[in-house]
Amino acid sequence: MFKDYLLITKPGIIMGNLIAASSGFFLASRGDFEALYLFWVLLGTSLVIASGCVLNNVIDCDIDRKMTRTKDRALASGRLEIKNAIFYGVLLGVLGFAILILETNWLAVLFAGLGFIVYVGLYSLKYKRSSVYGTLIGSLSGACPPVIGYVTVTNEFDIGATILLLAFCLWQIPHSYAIAIYRFDDYQAAKIPVLPIKQGIQSAQRHMIVYIIGFTIVAMMLTLYGYVGNIYALTMGGCSLYWLYLAKIGYHPSNERLWARKLFVFSIVIIVAFSILISIDFSRAEEIKGFGDILTSL
Repeated sequence: MFKDYLLITKPGIIMGNLIAASSGFFLASRGDFEALYLFWVLLGTSLVIASGCVLNNVIDCDIDRKMTRTKDRALASGRLEIKNAIFYGVLLGVLGFAILILETNWLAVLFAGLGFIVYVGLYSLKYKRSSVYGTLIGSLSGACPPVIGYVTVTNEFDIGATILLLAFCLWQIPHSYAIAIYRFDDYQAAKIPVLPIKQGIQSAQRHMIVYIIGFTIVAMMLTLYGYVGNIYALTMGGCSLYWLYLAKIGYHPSNERLWARKLFVFSIVIIVAFSILISIDFSRAEEIKGFGDILTSL
């Protein structure tokens, strides 16, 4: 029973988002922070994310029964009751928002609320089932955790926060399309109208290439505006070019599922590398910041 309650919070998603939230926090703090404050930020954020994941499991219960990968989940299989899961999800959300309200700032609470509403309300309840643009809408919720971490330090939504928001939004599209292609039969069986299902894998590939290029450009802006240094720029530039290579040259009609799996795995590698690098490579930040300010004034 305990394991089921733990799993419906989707621990893997929570961990990934906490890495992202931490990276935003470290980027903004530039190595000068209080560990206790970071603890409250991550605890509140993790509880809000867990709440969203539990309620997503409730909403997706019927879909999960149709997919091989998810049919054995606790709610889909009936091991947990829906009403208990709803109470559990709401409780987690109340605790998470309470911690963020009491221990952080209202801008962090705003982005936590935005991510929660988009994920549970817009994405899970509506657009995931009805629109090919559901992935685009859902990407906004996944981009909120690094911004939450960032604004808890700065208490303002500036260029750095904007770049983080855009980078994580753009990253999620090829990541999500790769999952849909790799699990094509499951998505088709559940009638989830993601772009690879509705418009075909080759169409999805073209979109993925565009989003990878967009991610690369936005990611490089962190160096341009002086938030990170050369190590970040060289590493992320190389990783992004390889990601683009996989998406373009690595595609072959005969092994689409294997190609999608490689893209999916590397998308995780690149976002973890991104998160780590923005957390530690801020040595040239003040030196370059002036150039970013000049560009902004043009």
